[in-house]
Amino acid sequence: MNQSANVAVTLPKSSSEPPIIVGLDIGTTKIAAIAGRKNEYGKLEILGFGRANSNGVQHGQVLNIDQTIKAIQQALMNCAESNPDLEINEVYVGVAGHHIKSLQTRGDIVRQEPDTEIKQWEIDQLVDNQRKTFIPAGDQIIDVIPQDFHVDNFNDIKDPVGYNGVKVGANFHIITGDRNAIRNINRAVERSGLKTKDLVLQPLASSSAVMSDVDMEAGVAILDIGGGTSDLAVFYEGTLRHTAVIPFGGENITNDIRMGLGVLKSQAEAMKVQFGSALSDEAKANAFITIPGLKGMPAKEISVRNLANIIQARMSEILDFVTYHLKQVGLDNRVLNGGIILTGGGSQLTHLIQLTEYSTGLNARIGYPTEHLAANHIDELKKPMYSTCIGLILKGYNDYDHKLKDFESRFKKVIVPDGLKKNGVAAEVIESPKTETVDTKKRKSLNNVWDKFKDSIIDLFKEEGDMEIK
Repeated sequence: MNQSANVAVTLPKSSSEPPIIVGLDIGTTKIAAIAGRKNEYGKLEILGFGRANSNGVQHGQVLNIDQTIKAIQQALMNCAESNPDLEINEVYVGVAGHHIKSLQTRGDIVRQEPDTEIKQWEIDQLVDNQRKTFIPAGDQIIDVIPQDFHVDNFNDIKDPVGYNGVKVGANFHIITGDRNAIRNINRAVERSGLKTKDLVLQPLASSSAVMSDVDMEAGVAILDIGGGTSDLAVFYEGTLRHTAVIPFGGENITNDIRMGLGVLKSQAEAMKVQFGSALSDEAKANAFITIPGLKGMPAKEISVRNLANIIQARMSEILDFVTYHLKQVGLDNRVLNGGIILTGGGSQLTHLIQLTEYSTGLNARIGYPTEHLAANHIDELKKPMYSTCIGLILKGYNDYDHKLKDFESRFKKVIVPDGLKKNGVAAEVIESPKTETVDTKKRKSLNNVWDKFKDSIIDLFKEEGDMEIK
């Protein structure tokens, strides 16, 4: 971490200056915090990055709040070490877990002034009205997503603003979650010294990071294979058609290996990453892995094909869920021309693409979160396990572009909880005078920040081995 007593930043404050947005991915195996800002070309420049091993989260749900807080604070501290010139106080947080459900609704409003063009505030009112939809006791609405609008007798309208009519309505996809599970997430974030800007369903965040407009138009299913769950989002004809949380992920595969082969969990994880395959037919029949014996016991030999059999069985079960959900919405049988995009840490399994194509009958590929990143991002962020976190930043920019929330655009330092500060390092913020030239100073400052961040983060990952699948 920078050991200077004061770190001054002289970026001007400008109403047109895009904000720095932070995504916080609270996963079963890892917690990641990434800060980013869009440049003048509309691409994300990553200005801060920290991660930590996750404790206290199971199947996407925060169960042990104290352990989760420690992990979040560790990720924050690593982010501060990567770039001391950032402030993190509000975050977009991903949400997943078995408790997530979705439902379809339809809503309409009769306009007060039908002779005028439809305004954005009327659409906002229509969306807000859906938040009064009846849902089971103990649940709360996480998001309301319009799918397609209709104005009077005209249907399948993507954006009704500017149309003229008496009645405007839409079909909606409403995502709900357990109130207590959501409260635990917010409590862990707030007790870490942060404020939750918004909760975003993880498959929607991942989709933003790995999917292009062409994919959405062609029709595509995004499968984010995480540590505790596998999250599915299906897009067709430019709109979201379905979301689902499948209650199995990389941790289930590791546990299957541990139980099936009688090894330790750490050994099962290492075998999965280094020698695992999603297709047993592709594994060498005469290859074996030698596992050291415990406390003087003889070493154990594990067949690589047996390992692949265990992995294939669990992955086939996950893909059967995908096929089931696609049939539920009538989008199987090659209707999705864009196929299936696999992302998340679990997508790194060898031969998973072949198994996916065989199981679903759809083309498949790995989705990397580089679709919207600036060209000078670090290699670590190319990994599919960071799709959700980068997608959370993109969600924040969607809110910013549509002026759905208030944003601070000032460029400051990272706030780290007092107990995590090293050697009393402090920082101050100096706002530049209004007479300074905005463009030249903004680009110069951002370039300096980027160089400082890139050097720090490369040093950070020289010492950290990232062997696990999310």
